[in-house]
Amino acid sequence: MSQEKIHRSGARRCGVDGEEEKAWISFYRRVGNPAIAAEVMHQLDSDPVMKRAHLALYLRCKESLRLQKARQARHERIGQFVRMLSTALLVAPVIAIQKLLRQSGDIAVACLPEVRKEPAVRHVKGLTQETEFAQAQSEFDRQAAVAASRQTKPEGAVTGSLPASKAGNAA
Repeated sequence: MSQEKIHRSGARRCGVDGEEEKAWISFYRRVGNPAIAAEVMHQLDSDPVMKRAHLALYLRCKESLRLQKARQARHERIGQFVRMLSTALLVAPVIAIQKLLRQSGDIAVACLPEVRKEPAVRHVKGLTQETEFAQAQSEFDRQAAVAASRQTKPEGAVTGSLPASKAGNAA
């Protein structure tokens, strides 16, 4: 009986060892996946005996993670290039057009002819400097001041003539 127990435990051991070998072989196949490579590397780092026993697997995990890092850097460079290209092709022309429109308004105003002074204004200035017209202007200003003072009399003040509607009521 003791030989049967040894034989059974040996068969179980061979079965477990065989399954263990199959698991390690599957890790070798799947180590291209960076998530699996990181997990396997973590396990191998925690057990130095297993790391020595499966050094090739450890090195493949490191290689897989290094390739993933290189892929990620490449994708970032491609993304930066696409952003730069889209900015150059889409955003920059819009900004340039806006700037051009702002400047074209300034250019249009600059291209307008200078405002010429009205000849009558120059003639009036010349006339106001002559004594005859200066006296007429001062007389006009005096008459305007008198007319303005008549319009600003207090309401209770008696005027010399009654308005037509009040004159009819008084009679």
